[in-house]
Amino acid sequence: MTNIFDSGEAGHPTLALRGEYHDVLRDPDGAVVWDRGWKSNSIVGDCRRLLAAFMRGGPATNGLLGLQVGAGLDAWDTTGPPPATSGQTALVDAHPFTLPYSPGDAGNKVTIDFLDGGTVSATPTNKLQIQANLGNQQPNWPDSFHPTSNLREFGLVARLATATILINYVTHPVIAKDPASTLERTIWLTF
Repeated sequence: MTNIFDSGEAGHPTLALRGEYHDVLRDPDGAVVWDRGWKSNSIVGDCRRLLAAFMRGGPATNGLLGLQVGAGLDAWDTTGPPPATSGQTALVDAHPFTLPYSPGDAGNKVTIDFLDGGTVSATPTNKLQIQANLGNQQPNWPDSFHPTSNLREFGLVARLATATILINYVTHPVIAKDPASTLERTIWLTF
């Protein structure tokens, strides 16, 4: 969990980067199977590099590429998932599923909005809401790397110069997502 205050210049407190997420699983008819409520997540170090690149005006940045989901490790079901840390640079799953963000795509399953309090704003604010829906047949597992569709981790990825970087990371108890269910994931990032 991220402390909400970091020391600023000359000891003045400043609001730290903060992330939260909310998961809801729905059955094929749209009924809520479970709602896990709001939880904290970890803003990772590369997010600060991305913000610095935006402020400087380069290297070329493309912003958010999408949401990655991964299986994590089966052992986490026994030991519990390890806490996410700001030093994470990639998902533990070497073959994650990426739900892409493509602005202007009407069929896009990832949306990004500014929030003013809890209300969507057309004007830029210090808070982003990312909504991602993993629907029918997503992720498209099982495959040779994933014998089940169990999800234990996720992260937001962005482009910095030519590299894909992780900017936000979460580990969580296993979600056994069947092909017909929909996982609605809402992420809030406060800057």
